[in-house]
Amino acid sequence: MQVSADQWLEELLKLDNDETKMTEKQIKIVQAASEIFAEKGFAASSTSEIAQRAGVAEGTIFRHYKTKKELLLSIVAPVMAKLVAPFVLRDFYKVLDGSFDSYDALLRAIIENRIAFLEKHMQVFKIFIQEIPFHPDLQEQFQKLILSKVLDKLSISVRKFQQQGSIIDWSPVTVIRLTASALIGYVLCRSFSIHASDSTWQDDTEREATITFILKGLTP
Repeated sequence: MQVSADQWLEELLKLDNDETKMTEKQIKIVQAASEIFAEKGFAASSTSEIAQRAGVAEGTIFRHYKTKKELLLSIVAPVMAKLVAPFVLRDFYKVLDGSFDSYDALLRAIIENRIAFLEKHMQVFKIFIQEIPFHPDLQEQFQKLILSKVLDKLSISVRKFQQQGSIIDWSPVTVIRLTASALIGYVLCRSFSIHASDSTWQDDTEREATITFILKGLTP
């Protein structure tokens, strides 16, 4: 089940240490900003709208955050560094350190793992996925905290299946990129479609089609 805004904010506040503990007004600002950024995107959001929803004066926002971008980073950066990165790495290590007889089995384990994460943290993920293409700060954090470490681990698994002859002998980075493109597409479409009242999403069918697409594309 997806975490509510209040539950998500509680998790964010747990990341604060004593030196950076938020004031009551900051909590209201961050909660309002996270909701509006997720609903409208960063560019379409205004500080006046955030202030109105938070029940504070617009000037109060700028006493705590110099710019709207700083407010965005105050939401995403700590979650990236202290929640998302450890969660991703811990769970990926758990998956990748497991014993899988086939690339098919590995893909299924990764899918289950990512779905569980998105169900719990969809709101902050929506903000992150919307904004990372436009903010080098977030790209740098993602590269440093997550991508490079995941690539190292996943490359080991790819080479193992290549040595077995079950997937094509391309660069592991290429194999991972192509695999990730299909998996991310499936997981994102699932996350945004499955809860819609008029959804015609057939999860088992879509999952099997995605896995088949990847495996056929990587068959030697």
